Amino acid sequence: MTVKLPRHMIYKKLASGHVAYYYNIPSRYRAMKCPVSNEPLGTDYAIASKRATTLNGLFDEWGASRKGLPVTGASTPLIGTVDWLFSEYKQSKAFTEKVAARSRKNYEWAMAEIGNVLTKSGHRIGSRPIKSITPRGADKIYDRLTMGIKGQRLRTAEKIVMLCRKAWRVVHRLYPHEFDRDLPNPWVGVTMKTRVKLTKPAVTREQVYEFAKGCIERHEPECAAAAVICFEWLQRPENVIAGHIKWSGYRTGPKPSIQIEHHKTGAIVNHPLEEKVEDGSVVKFYADAEAVLSHLSRRGLPMILREIEDGKAKPYSFSGMQKIVQRMRNEIGLPVEFTLDACRHGGMTELEESDLTDGQGRALSAHRTHQSYAGYAKRTEARILSATRKRHAHRLANQMATSVQNEPVDGIQNENSGNARSA
Repeated sequence: MTVKLPRHMIYKKLASGHVAYYYNIPSRYRAMKCPVSNEPLGTDYAIASKRATTLNGLFDEWGASRKGLPVTGASTPLIGTVDWLFSEYKQSKAFTEKVAARSRKNYEWAMAEIGNVLTKSGHRIGSRPIKSITPRGADKIYDRLTMGIKGQRLRTAEKIVMLCRKAWRVVHRLYPHEFDRDLPNPWVGVTMKTRVKLTKPAVTREQVYEFAKGCIERHEPECAAAAVICFEWLQRPENVIAGHIKWSGYRTGPKPSIQIEHHKTGAIVNHPLEEKVEDGSVVKFYADAEAVLSHLSRRGLPMILREIEDGKAKPYSFSGMQKIVQRMRNEIGLPVEFTLDACRHGGMTELEESDLTDGQGRALSAHRTHQSYAGYAKRTEARILSATRKRHAHRLANQMATSVQNEPVDGIQNENSGNARSA
């Protein structure tokens, strides 16, 4: 069967016998500095064909602009503009593989926010050429972004600048000819206003289990389990909800443990659930948490699933679980700061209050670096009291040591004093 390939799409037969597809623009256009690059399209014809069609649209747009013709297609940004830069960034591996699905809407909102900033002449920043964004222009755009509809928003403006800095760097590597040769990234060095950094809320163990109990009473055991898992085993909420904690990793190995997968870092931690001590008794480390898990129904391999009909279940959406958490905390009477993120932060805070070493804490939380782990340390009253006790004990120890040094030894001080008087 003969299949007509999209323009500029070629195929090669691999040693494995599979057919791989590639997007390949003739070299004469490459010599004209065409910004649309060649790229592998994979082995799935449908996906490859769709991507080739998109690339051909960009190629035709470039060809039309090169010939001085009007560019058609309102949904396709003009090559070399800020809108085009963000479009390319969203298709790059830096976005598709590094930005969590949970965060992509926020990224897209931020891109639209800066793209819709108007210049003095009334043009959108998104429609302006990349080369027109100078360091002075970037500073002015930042100043505009700091003021929102509801007033000053320094954190939002700071995040947008950081996003622009990253997008400029990623796309410049792929299409260097579309950037100013002398200054490819105007967002590097933007001086941002000093702001008071807010501390993310962290809930207590008592609040977590009060919430879990209330959820179980109101027939929402999955919501109860999600909060407990975030607090006790420090798994990120999006991982819990997406089904990255499974029944196959719970008390199935040679030693009683629960396997926690941290999808962001790729780390897997097997948390021991109990230990047999010398007298033969068994110490259960997470008895309360396991009591909550016992209320879950096994609807599939993931622990956290919602039933859609008899015999069928699927993972919760992140927004759907958020709504249940909000409803439950209101009914139970917990503060608005209670979220699944706050549960995880509460667990991290408890690690710090337990006076664990940095290595011990990171072994449980699976953070790769000291810096990322230290960011969760909260200046709680318990930590301050613990530090004060240690400081006080250190001062008393020094006082006792000084007193011992100055204490007279029998016969020596009197003899010295007598010599001093005779002299």
